[in-house]
Amino acid sequence: MAATATGIHHRSYTSELKLRATKAEYFRLALLAVLLLVVPFVMGNYWLSIVNTIFIAVIGAVGLNILVGYTGQISLGQGGFLAVGAYSSAILSDRIGLPTPLAILIAVVLTAVVGTFFGLPGLRLKGLYLAIATLASQQIIEFIIRRDHGGWLTEGKGFINVDRFEFLGFKIGARAVFEQQWYWILMPLAVLAVIGARNIFRTGLGRSFMAVRDQDIAAEAIGVNITRAKLTAFAVSSAFVGLAGALTAHYSEVVTWEKFTLQVSILYLAMIIVGGLGSVAGAVYGAIFMTILPVLIRNVANAVEGSVPFLSDQLPAIQNAVFGAIIIGFLIFEPRGLDRIWQRMKDYLRFWPFRY
Repeated sequence: MAATATGIHHRSYTSELKLRATKAEYFRLALLAVLLLVVPFVMGNYWLSIVNTIFIAVIGAVGLNILVGYTGQISLGQGGFLAVGAYSSAILSDRIGLPTPLAILIAVVLTAVVGTFFGLPGLRLKGLYLAIATLASQQIIEFIIRRDHGGWLTEGKGFINVDRFEFLGFKIGARAVFEQQWYWILMPLAVLAVIGARNIFRTGLGRSFMAVRDQDIAAEAIGVNITRAKLTAFAVSSAFVGLAGALTAHYSEVVTWEKFTLQVSILYLAMIIVGGLGSVAGAVYGAIFMTILPVLIRNVANAVEGSVPFLSDQLPAIQNAVFGAIIIGFLIFEPRGLDRIWQRMKDYLRFWPFRY
């Protein structure tokens, strides 16, 4: 076999269905596995906290991309669905006393049910109208958790303190090992979420999602149940998001409504736009990029604080301006996001020195 492949040629359905088709892909996968195993031993707690935040964002972004990128159902209710997962898991584990993994599982199921309910307008609405309908779900959920009439959510405190994660005698330790221990919980969950999402689209259900996205009328004509496909997409997407919300609650150990505003919904939408709509890998790239970007902006502002104090004083506004400029830039110059840029880089190396 040539050292540089000039194309991928499948000779059987088994070969075509493989997640990895070339030796280079297996090599990159092995390299990534080694990197994930080494990271907690070479990074300090500060950067490990950022990595852990990325893992949670990856789960949520993958879930949103299933709905928006693969099924074509625009959603602005991500923050609300995150809140459902966070609040329900916190209440079930700390107030009712359920084991934390069971509380998280029930929160995932509950978020899927809530997402399916708010997905009902998607059976009749499309495009901007559907976006406004999901925006309404965000506002409704946010109103409920902010007002908290009767104190049945937070017992009148306005927030929920979550006990440190504990299961079968294991309990997350002090701050010295807090991030490392959470890393070994969040990393496998993020990997499983990515693998699960990749495999969904190798099934008939996943292909029905894509058929609805490409042309729902044609999909219905060839036998796709549009109602089932759309509602299932909302349920599956919301389940991923509910898991991200529940993990956010137990990782941060406090649940407040400020973490689940419309701005969070827009941030997750930016992740999949920048990463690449309709790509699981793109959701991962976008989650990494949009999580690290504020950290880099903040570090730059702190570095030049003495000479350019304006940057530190106006940091939130500058971050919003940079986010907006990046989204506009990707929409104009590379609508398919970071995933497409990565594909072009690989194609360039594969076909070099030829242009095609």
